[in-house]
Amino acid sequence: MKRREFIKKTATATGAVALSGYSSAFLTSCSKSNSFEISLAEWSLHRELQSGKIDHLDFYSVAKNELNISAVEYVNSFFFDKAKDKKYLNEMKQRADDLGVQSLLIMCDNEGNLGDPDSKKRIESVENHYKWAEAAKFLGCHSIRVNARSFGSYDDQIELAADGLRRLTEFGDTLGLNTIVENHGGLSSNGKWLSAVMERVDHPRVGTLPDFGNFRIEGDEWYDRYQGMKELMPYAKAVSAKSHEFDSNGNETKSDYYKMMDIVLDAGYKGFVGIEYEGSSHSEMAVSYTHLRAHETDSYLVCSLLREKKMVGGGGGGGGGGG
Repeated sequence: MKRREFIKKTATATGAVALSGYSSAFLTSCSKSNSFEISLAEWSLHRELQSGKIDHLDFYSVAKNELNISAVEYVNSFFFDKAKDKKYLNEMKQRADDLGVQSLLIMCDNEGNLGDPDSKKRIESVENHYKWAEAAKFLGCHSIRVNARSFGSYDDQIELAADGLRRLTEFGDTLGLNTIVENHGGLSSNGKWLSAVMERVDHPRVGTLPDFGNFRIEGDEWYDRYQGMKELMPYAKAVSAKSHEFDSNGNETKSDYYKMMDIVLDAGYKGFVGIEYEGSSHSEMAVSYTHLRAHETDSYLVCSLLREKKMVGGGGGGGGGGG
């Protein structure tokens, strides 16, 4: 079966969901059109990119022509030496514009620790991110995604991470750009800790990128993912719908997507929800498309039915139906 045919068949099969699976928060959101839109995180295609099967500059075509997705989230490691290459950035921008693809953010890694206890290294890390902020601005992004890695005691790390993050946020503000932090291991995967960092920075241009699946603090220590999402969503300027593996019914095995999306919508979030597949058992192309596209299809169909029946805002049970 061809890849595009598989995508369509899988999306259709996983799109049939009963109305009773949606909570009141989800149903209430139906009263407003376009509750959320879908974007594609470049990391979903990391194996194909790393193997050379596709090139970074092919990302737009894959997103739009293969998956019918018109918004993308970059990962800096796939064009790490091009942050200041105006010719290359122009080519990226032109390809996006030609296909009508919107550039949302750049995920920035491997530029040092913004919460490094060594002040010189911390400032160096802040300044290492400047070029990515400038590239993001040029490409039309609203944010760069950074990490809040630090060392030391719980409270010390709050202060250190907040210091580096505030410095970078203030630079981004001069460009009209947001600086957002993903829960990405260590204490950043502790929703309470990262919320405290947000409060400490206290800047309108700082925010979070809550990731459904990134709540492992270290080793086998995990933070409750639903609690973490609730704590991080008030600061969210982007959302990552991380997935790893799926059961025979197409449900993610670790995250209940219905419960997660209830938390996202209940927070009043109206932005893009990024597809990010990290599993190993499925085709990156097919799964990266279906695992949220099907939920978007459910959302559209259910909301349409509810509007027709004038049931919007009515009852509904807990966020069941998901895996």
